[in-house]
Amino acid sequence: MEEQFTAQAYHSILYSDVPDFLADYLELPLVARLKGVGLLCGTDWTPLFKNQFFYSRFDHSVGVALIVWNFTHDKKQTIAALLHDVSTRAFSHVTDFRNGDALTQESSEDINANLIDSNASLAVLLKRDGLTASDVDDYHRYPVADNSCPGLSADRLEYMYPSGAALCGEWTISQVRENYSHICVLVNEQGQSELGFDDEEAALTYTKKFTSIALLLQHNEDKIAMQLLADVVSRAVSCKFITEDDLFSLSEKELIERFDAFALQKKDIVFSRLHHTFRTMTKVEHTDSALDGHYCVSLAVKKRYVVPLVKQKDGTVTRITGCNPEAKKIIADFLSYTDSPYGCVPVVDF
Repeated sequence: MEEQFTAQAYHSILYSDVPDFLADYLELPLVARLKGVGLLCGTDWTPLFKNQFFYSRFDHSVGVALIVWNFTHDKKQTIAALLHDVSTRAFSHVTDFRNGDALTQESSEDINANLIDSNASLAVLLKRDGLTASDVDDYHRYPVADNSCPGLSADRLEYMYPSGAALCGEWTISQVRENYSHICVLVNEQGQSELGFDDEEAALTYTKKFTSIALLLQHNEDKIAMQLLADVVSRAVSCKFITEDDLFSLSEKELIERFDAFALQKKDIVFSRLHHTFRTMTKVEHTDSALDGHYCVSLAVKKRYVVPLVKQKDGTVTRITGCNPEAKKIIADFLSYTDSPYGCVPVVDF
């Protein structure tokens, strides 16, 4: 019988246990508040998606840190990996859609370094470990933790395993265990360390599954869910029954409960209609133009994909598209994919 996909079971694959030095960092309010922020950008709260379990940004951050520790045993890089999402607001990348940044989805990183540099409790722990805030306030400088697309980093490797498991059952615990056993540190074209595979079949499996999940994020269903929730949140702020700070201090569950209650009061009919549409929609119409009486989106969004490195039997290293025709076609098809010009859902008349 297949083991249930839980954060604990999954994390034990990435590294056998949380290193002792890291445990205190997990208790910091700066990090712990991410337990209430979902990895899947608000899709946990609409029946349009049937997510199989809730996986938090805290879980993701721990997972990235465990991968980095497993392959580097470097405290500095590991803590930087743990802290890389501390600026993430509730509903994750929905903030980027609010900011008009659907294409790069990086605007939510705007204050990450400031939060790290100014946190007194964090500074105490860093001093204990012989580190400073400047050592850990930008994980982009550590290529095992993060690198430019389409490279494989700990961040990308981590989030696509649980994303696929939660969104559509794409990964099981046993499949992750097998696939992860083939991850190794290789040297890329720029002479930098990069995660890759020691087996071509494992690299192909990861490429197939990553691309399959990434395609879901290109569909109008995902675009509608994120842009509609972005508009719900922005309307809630403009109605002044939540503040921007609440997106840091309240969990997604608490915010959704507030939204549900406020919508029922019908004090702002625009908010009530938008929110109730988000909370009840089950199907998106794929169209060439906007439809009357519908909430419609026409967006280009970030394409998340990887072209992993593979170590060949002769010791050379190449991208999988350079040695595997099937992988080359999968990536080409993904990069050329577009959904219909518009996705639309009927606006609920509240």
